[in-house]
Amino acid sequence: MDAVKRYARDQPSTFALLVPDAPKGENTDWTLEVALPLLERASGGPVQGLTGTSGDPFDAIRDVLATGAYDQVIVSTLPRRISKWLRRDLPTRVAALGVPVDVVTPGGGTGMRDLFSDSEKAGLPPVGMGGL
Repeated sequence: MDAVKRYARDQPSTFALLVPDAPKGENTDWTLEVALPLLERASGGPVQGLTGTSGDPFDAIRDVLATGAYDQVIVSTLPRRISKWLRRDLPTRVAALGVPVDVVTPGGGTGMRDLFSDSEKAGLPPVGMGGL
């Protein structure tokens, strides 16, 4: 969330959240339901929720970039030691599409704890629950 707060503070910004590897109907709505309010609070404004349907994060990002005007992509992923996206060099592949890429990963687990805490403060169900 710090990257979103920083971008929103430094310059006028709008944000879109893309859940690239979860087809609609398979937990995507729940992920957007939890993440959008947190990102909206961090950005100070509305955040557009988008979903990919191909199952491939690169294809989803490429499709979104082809249909909209975006200045930057922020890839939020798991730490390097366990991230499939980083092992597949997703940030470099996305940058080759002509857009700057910033990679955000939780450090030492504190980022995930903060996310869970923020969702509970917002009155949202704990992660892992919510009618799944």
